[in-house]
Amino acid sequence: MDSMNFSHERNLARWFIIISSLLIVGLILWNTSIFFERLKNDERDKMKVWSAAQAFLDKADDNTDIELTLKILNSNTSIPTIWVDENGKIIDGLNLTIETRNNPEKLQQYFKNLKQENEPIEMVLGENRVHKIYYGDSPLLTKIKYYPIGLMLIIFLFIAVVYFFYTTTKSSEQNKLWAGMAKETAHQIGTPLSSLIGWTEILKEENVNRSYISEIEKDIERLRTITERFSKIGSAPILSKTEINQATKESYTYIKNRSSDLIEFQIKTPHTPIFVHLNESLYSWTIENLVKNAIDAMRGKGKISIEIKQDLHWVYIYIKDTGKGIPKSKFKQVFEPGYTSKKRGWGLGLSLARRIIEQYHSGRIKVFQSEINKGTSFQIALRKI
Repeated sequence: MDSMNFSHERNLARWFIIISSLLIVGLILWNTSIFFERLKNDERDKMKVWSAAQAFLDKADDNTDIELTLKILNSNTSIPTIWVDENGKIIDGLNLTIETRNNPEKLQQYFKNLKQENEPIEMVLGENRVHKIYYGDSPLLTKIKYYPIGLMLIIFLFIAVVYFFYTTTKSSEQNKLWAGMAKETAHQIGTPLSSLIGWTEILKEENVNRSYISEIEKDIERLRTITERFSKIGSAPILSKTEINQATKESYTYIKNRSSDLIEFQIKTPHTPIFVHLNESLYSWTIENLVKNAIDAMRGKGKISIEIKQDLHWVYIYIKDTGKGIPKSKFKQVFEPGYTSKKRGWGLGLSLARRIIEQYHSGRIKVFQSEINKGTSFQIALRKI
């Protein structure tokens, strides 16, 4: 109950952080929008004053004091402006690039775009003389205009990071849960296993057929191996210097003796010993998973071959079958937890194999080659000592 409450509280804290962050970003966007509108209105007011000053200058004579008017007109140093007469002809332009001013075609195109930015300001100069001032947004206003887009991208990235963190945390929690369940299973198996060992000793004293006891002891040893494997899940296994040919042959022999006679087994290893850092129990589990997967792919009938090759630094173990094959698009997907082509099954065999080889042994595992209805070859690569 305490762990459930802790998990619930942690989820509440996570959602509180997410919602709070989104609210803060929302407030920033809202304030940015308000600031943008205020600045836009201020620029329009400035252009109205500038237009009024231009109209005043047009009507001024030699006795008119125009010092303040000129200061107002010269104050516009950033807002792009185009002045047109009552016939729509461009009279003058302000804060335009030299290239635009000197090229009539570019000036007309710029004027066309400028019309769409803001409503023009009418400037009454006299009877039947109503000119219009078209203006655009200043560079500062343009930058602010695109600021929300940048902020939205930041929000998107933030949500993506939160989602990735959440899924990673959830996956980590699930891994811990599965590891805990595996260790608990190993612990629970230990009790009846000890009892079976005791009963075996009693059967020996009762003069029971030795062949029966031998088979029981093999199954007990098998249960010990399974218990050892499950107890290692979630913790770093101990690796020791191991001769890979012999370790592979032992796994091969065990599987062969317990498989159908309809399965033809073949193994080919180098004559010289090859040493690697290995946990034999987990390595055997990997070979068993790959072979069982191959038997399922062949539907219980076919040929399985194991071959070991090497180069200067690596040893390669190939497990090949004559099964139904794997589409090339599924080569990586088959190692994902839960992936299975069978109606029954958890889809954990190949996922466990990859984890054992890549995480615990710093090796590599992949689908080396596959053809539909012809077979599949898996490759395990381990670094030599």
